[in-house]
Amino acid sequence: MRHDVNYTMLADFYELTMGNGYFQTGLKDRVCYFDVFFRNVPDGGGFAIAAGLEQVIQYIQNLRFDQEDVEYLRSKGLFGEDFLQFLLDFRFTGDIWAVPEGTPIFPREPILIVRAPAIQAQFIETYLLLALNHQSLIATKSNRIVRAAEGRAVSEFGSRRAQGAEGALLGARASYIAGAGGTACAMADQMFHTPATGTMAHSWVQMFPDEYTAFRTYCQVYPEAPTLLVDTYSVLKSGVPNAIRAFREGGLTRGAIRIDSGDLAYLSRQARKMLDEAGLEGIKIIASNSLDEYLIRDLITQGARIDGFGVGERLITSKSEPVFGGVYKLAAIEDEQGRIIPKIKISENPAKVTLPHFKKVYRLFENATGKAMADYVCLYQEQPDFSQPLELFDPDATWKRKTVRDFTPVPLLCPIFQGGRLVYQQPSIQEIRAYCVRQVDSLWDEVKRFENPHNYYVDLSQALWDVRDQLLIPRR
Repeated sequence: MRHDVNYTMLADFYELTMGNGYFQTGLKDRVCYFDVFFRNVPDGGGFAIAAGLEQVIQYIQNLRFDQEDVEYLRSKGLFGEDFLQFLLDFRFTGDIWAVPEGTPIFPREPILIVRAPAIQAQFIETYLLLALNHQSLIATKSNRIVRAAEGRAVSEFGSRRAQGAEGALLGARASYIAGAGGTACAMADQMFHTPATGTMAHSWVQMFPDEYTAFRTYCQVYPEAPTLLVDTYSVLKSGVPNAIRAFREGGLTRGAIRIDSGDLAYLSRQARKMLDEAGLEGIKIIASNSLDEYLIRDLITQGARIDGFGVGERLITSKSEPVFGGVYKLAAIEDEQGRIIPKIKISENPAKVTLPHFKKVYRLFENATGKAMADYVCLYQEQPDFSQPLELFDPDATWKRKTVRDFTPVPLLCPIFQGGRLVYQQPSIQEIRAYCVRQVDSLWDEVKRFENPHNYYVDLSQALWDVRDQLLIPRR
């Protein structure tokens, strides 16, 4: 997670045994192509959000085995001594392409491609999937919640319910990329510059002899827009009246109250009325309490007077669907002459059949509207003629066709590493966040629906389709 942390040994053990096998059988330098892609969008949504590339870059840059690692492997009694000595000089020397963080992504298309010698390409599988799966999951959930809030502020409040410290920190990072305005986690702000926000706990209120004294004291300590938690005892009978008294006596016209329990729609409407009647129109209302995109949408539909939401466990764990199913599959190898030999995984489950060969992906933007129309996956060496109308096939129903014209094709995969050297200019987290907003805005509203979203077209070029079909012919 930090630049000085070495996660080399955070790998599945079979990657080490396969690496030793490649080494012993003369395959260690065979150049391979692996794709990272996913099969289903979490929560039945229309798209996901890519995140985690920064941690992949840090991992690759720090990839090395030290003497302690080698001694551990030697103790297993499985690895050749020549392989163990090889590991002491192990570095990544391959190439990586990836979609930028914050990009809306769709099933089956490659979001990261690795070209590297077999041992290197195989070994990095676990951490790449770990980084991309986790942060893409949280970014996708966060973006759904942010869109449900319809412009109201959303803060990530989930550290205490996250799966471990890294789950909290990197989850806060991913949620900010996808549109959350800040986090309750101080360390996430310190490390990633995701703005830290906070109010008070019920214990602050309980620490004082009465609720009013607790509010008055807090306003004195933090006179610049304090937020007061008003549901320790009774929101409408004591919490809001005591908050109004503390705000008015302190001469404060900016700040907020937070409601963390009860009927948030009713309580927020009544609280708004009481604040306005007291001349405190500038005091905002924040709501928390096990929220997600569906509850937030319902609250808004019910006329809740809420200006911002603090969202915790259901965001930081993506509670409704806590797994992002990204996979890492071999797509091609190079022979001794450097020719690319496509490879395919065939399964009785059609969804698990992979796309072979070294590929590139274009996103097609309609010139008249700037909206994303489809993604087009083709062989890397192809030079498609995008000046002509393009007929696309729905990948789930090939009889459904869509002809697109007057569009601008934009390559999605950017070079990240070339020959083991970082060539990607990493954007700041604020730049990633702004890019994510623009890219999500480029999707049609039908694709962004929570239920039954429009099926976005991800189509294959005819050449790639033919390669796949040829490899699908049963071999005897």
